[in-house]
Amino acid sequence: MMFGKKPERAVAEMAKENATPQAVHENAISIIGPGMRVVGDCETEGTIRIEGAVQGTVRATKAVVVGKDGSVQGDILTQDAVVGGKVVGTVVAESRLELQATCVIEGEIRARRIKLEEGGRVNGTVHTGEVKMPATNQRAPKPATPAAGSEAALQVSL
Repeated sequence: MMFGKKPERAVAEMAKENATPQAVHENAISIIGPGMRVVGDCETEGTIRIEGAVQGTVRATKAVVVGKDGSVQGDILTQDAVVGGKVVGTVVAESRLELQATCVIEGEIRARRIKLEEGGRVNGTVHTGEVKMPATNQRAPKPATPAAGSEAALQVSL
């Protein structure tokens, strides 16, 4: 059959024959563009840039960048992060977290180092120092409930 429909089995066999293993690209940048909305978890071995909206966990081995018009409703787990938009959830950055003047963070922050630009807003708890990423099948740890009379929440507006 020259132009007829191929049997599904033949198509599947061709796909197996033509499949080449994909190399891990640590330098690759995945982009969730403006106007795009992702419902579910996102995971990459490289960097992910979010200019749209994500509802779910964002995990990147290298870096996560949330643009000024980007938003994440869920956890961010990465090596380095730059946030210019809105995040509602836990942000875990093993190395460095940069919070730009346009950012709004509502939730827990865990990072070795933090840079907060004037104008950036953080409503939640902040932990600095040594940080370990949770295993891939676990969510970011939730903050412990503070004892009566102790202050665990930080509200910063510069």
